[in-house]
Amino acid sequence: MSFLTIEKYIIHSNFTILHRNEQEGLFVVENEEDGIRNLIIGVSSPIILFEQYLFTLKRDNLHIFKSLLIKNRDIIHGAFALTEDGNRVIFRYTLQLHSLDRHEFDAAINSLSLLLSEYYQQLIEFSKL
Repeated sequence: MSFLTIEKYIIHSNFTILHRNEQEGLFVVENEEDGIRNLIIGVSSPIILFEQYLFTLKRDNLHIFKSLLIKNRDIIHGAFALTEDGNRVIFRYTLQLHSLDRHEFDAAINSLSLLLSEYYQQLIEFSKL
């Protein structure tokens, strides 16, 4: 699976490419209609990685952590995660690159869109705590 094929998938999914770096295997994309901004798509064989920044934690909060873990159980694809510094909450989805087709790519994007539409009020509240 090539970088250019992934670029075609992105365009077919009606995303705007904000940044593209073939050397690093990196796209930053958005789709305002779906509420997705600055979605990072990393292409690094053997995987493709989707990461969406959601909010920054002001402090460790057991209630937030527990709520996100419970919600992870409901998410069909992908999961909430923390960045290495433990300060930012992201949505992360990883797939095998060699078997990826356009439908599976679209399913990853749709999973994020669905999550944001269903859970956005709670995420906004978490970002204020």
